[in-house]
Formats: sequence, structure tokens, C-alpha cells
Amino acid sequence: MTRIGSNRPPERIAKLTKRAVDAAEPGADRYTLWDSDVKGFGLRVTPAGAKTYIARYRTGGGRTGQLRQVTLGRHGTLTPEEARALAKKILGAATNGADPAAARAAERQAISVREVAETFLLEHMEAKRKPSTTVLYRDILNRHVLPEFGGRKAEGLTSADLAKLHIKMRPTRFQANRMLTVVGSMYSFAASRGMVPKGINPAVGIEKYPEQGRERYLSGEELARLGDAIREAETVGIPWDPDPTKKSKHAPKAENRRTRIDPYAAAALRLLLLTGARLREILNLRWDHVDLERGLLFLPDSKTGKKTIVLNGPAMSLLAELPRAGAFVIAGASAGTAEEKPRADLQRPWALVSRRAGFSEMTPVLTAKGEPELDAKGKPKLTERPTVRLHDLRHTHASIGAGAGLGLPVIGKLLGHTQASTTQLYAHLDADPLRRASDQIGRAIAVAMGEPTEAKPRKVGR
Repeated sequence: MTRIGSNRPPERIAKLTKRAVDAAEPGADRYTLWDSDVKGFGLRVTPAGAKTYIARYRTGGGRTGQLRQVTLGRHGTLTPEEARALAKKILGAATNGADPAAARAAERQAISVREVAETFLLEHMEAKRKPSTTVLYRDILNRHVLPEFGGRKAEGLTSADLAKLHIKMRPTRFQANRMLTVVGSMYSFAASRGMVPKGINPAVGIEKYPEQGRERYLSGEELARLGDAIREAETVGIPWDPDPTKKSKHAPKAENRRTRIDPYAAAALRLLLLTGARLREILNLRWDHVDLERGLLFLPDSKTGKKTIVLNGPAMSLLAELPRAGAFVIAGASAGTAEEKPRADLQRPWALVSRRAGFSEMTPVLTAKGEPELDAKGKPKLTERPTVRLHDLRHTHASIGAGAGLGLPVIGKLLGHTQASTTQLYAHLDADPLRRASDQIGRAIAVAMGEPTEAKPRKVGR
């Protein structure tokens, strides 16, 4: 059926069934076959034979409104029934005063989570935060957030979406909580720049996982084992065994199965303990920052800004005997070259030494749901997990000072803490003032009561 108008070409009208759509032949010009049942629902046919479903309406619902058109999808991707259902939804919204075409155009122009992340990292993190913090934020975004939501519109990311990712990351709870922190910071930045409306932040309201204290202090016996392991690693090397699951005709002999660490890696491990410095402060330390005459390290930058580290005798002796191979104290592979860079990390030497010192344990491998992963025989898979981190060497330095009663303000100065609350972490180890007070009170009470004022030697056995 065709409808004849005085000032426009004839309109083609038919009920858009599959038979009618398949029968619509291309013409010399593009035309629209309008549905006879749903006003505004049509099939656009091009001379090349492409068939696309559309919905056309006027804004405001009246004849004076602006004419709008929404493309629903290609025939074949959509059936006539699916296209008709979409058209009814859009045309119904238009009748109630909405403008679906404008909403779709705005959605196409809306910024994505990936675009927000790129701007956030470039204009906020790299411009205003320390490189180490930027590296951490970039890693969390690239490994966890963007693979899940990178293509999503930033304004459309909900707390429910982010909560699902948080649950998915449950096996690594510390990382899961840091992910919420990163996304929350990113959306606060986006709102301040007008990239998303104010008040939109999917990280708000999601409860973080409880985190156990990560502080670990080495005992005297553990320090002795660590010292032995470092000396063995830098001299004869630490022995290793070939993988029993891999057979090789040319496996090295037992005397050749030893791994050594270079003197700079050994020096770095000792300096972390002796100075209580952070890892990057030691790896980025340059010889022109070292003043052995006054026993000081002058760091132009650190996590808390410009910093001076007081060197003790053992640390000064170590630095005095360490060969100078380049600009950096802890020489790396590029030492002495024009493009010298600081050593990237100490993970491999630390893994070797800490394992030899007994700082590891076997723990079950967990699935994404937090359940033990089983092998072919139905037994839990195990993996070796370190129990002491490199950062725990800094904690150990501080704990020894606190246990010796040096006082938290002094320890805070040595560690470079800018806030006293940070040093309170070691308050429970600072027992000497409390012990002296308790001894004084107890002695006065004992004298008054005629009781012994000194502890009796403990008897061993029966």
C-alpha cells in the first residue's frame, strides 16, 4: 500500500513481517517502508540492498516538535519482532516527553572509564604524585579495573559493578582494598574536572576487607640465620636442587648447583636492616648523597620529601668498603654507562636469601572464590609463600630501637616519619619506660609489706 501526499514522494506502508521485509527490493533511491501497525516504526532500504530498522518521532509529541530518528539495527541482527519491540519502547518514551535520540547521542559522547583513567594518571598522578605511587595506581588500573570496565561509560559504572570486582579479588584482599582506593580517588578527580557529575563515585559505600597487621619483626635468632644466608649467598652460593618432574641428561653436578648474589645486592640487604631506610631510598642512593665524614645520607627526595639518614658504625664501615662502580651505591647492570639507571629491585636475591634463612611456608593455592585449588589426585595444590617481606627489615630496625627504650620520637626521626602517629606502630615494643615504672611501684609495695624486692631464680625441672 502507498500513501500519496501533495508535496512529498509516495510513502510505502506495510506490516513489517519477515516476509514483507525480505520482499522489500532496493530501488534507485533510498526509501523507507513504514509499519502499518506502529506509527513511526520503519525499515530503511538503500540502493545497495542494506535494510535497517528505524524509529521516527517528534520531540514533545506534537506536530511542532523537532523531527528525530533513531537507528534500531540491521535486519538480520534484529528480527522484525525485536525491532518492533524496541520501536515501541522508544516511541513510548518520546510520547511521555523524553528524547531518546538525544540521549543516545549524549551516551555516545560520554567519556569512558578508560579515558578517565588515562587523564587521571597523566594530569593528576604523574603531575602531582610520586613516581612510585603512580606506578602502583597504574598497575592496579591496568591489571584489574580496565580489563573489566575500560569500555564502559564512566558515568554508568555503579557500586554494584565495583563490588562484584571487589569480591572477585577476595583471594588478594590487600589488592582488592587498594583497588577501591584507586577507583575512589579517580572518580573524585573526574568529578572535580566535570568528567562525571558530582556525587557519582562507585567506590563510595563498599566495605573493605579487614586487613591483618602486616608488621613482622625478626628475632635475634632469625637475624643470625639471615646473616648466615647473606654470607653464604655472596661467597660460595646457595645450593639448589633440579626439578624432579623434569628429567635432563645434562643436569649440573651438585657442586655446580649454587646461586650467588653480587656484593651490591648483599650490601643493599644489610643497609635496609642497618639504616631502616625504605627500599627505593637504598636502590636510588647515589654516592654524592653519602657523607662518610659526618656519617650522614642526604636524600634529596623520599616518600616524605627531603630526608637525612644518620649512619651507624656498621653502616659506615659497609659503605666505606663497598667498591664504587658507578653513580649509584647499589650498582646495577648499567653501572658506569652514560645511560646508568638505579637497580630495579631486589626480589630475586631476597627470595634466594630469605628462603635459605627459612622465611617461607607452604600454603594452599586458592581459586577466585577463595577455595583451595585441587590437583589431579584431588589434593590441595601448595605454593611456597614468603613470610618476611623486604619492608619488614625496616620494621625490624625500628623494633630493636623501641625494645631498647630509645623512645618513639627518636625512632620516628631515624625512620624519617613526618607524623608521630606513624611511629605509634612500635609503641607496644617500647616497654622500658613502663617496666621501670612498674618496677618502682612494685618495689615500694614489696618494701612496705616486707616482701622480697627481687625476682627469685626460676627452678628448672621438679
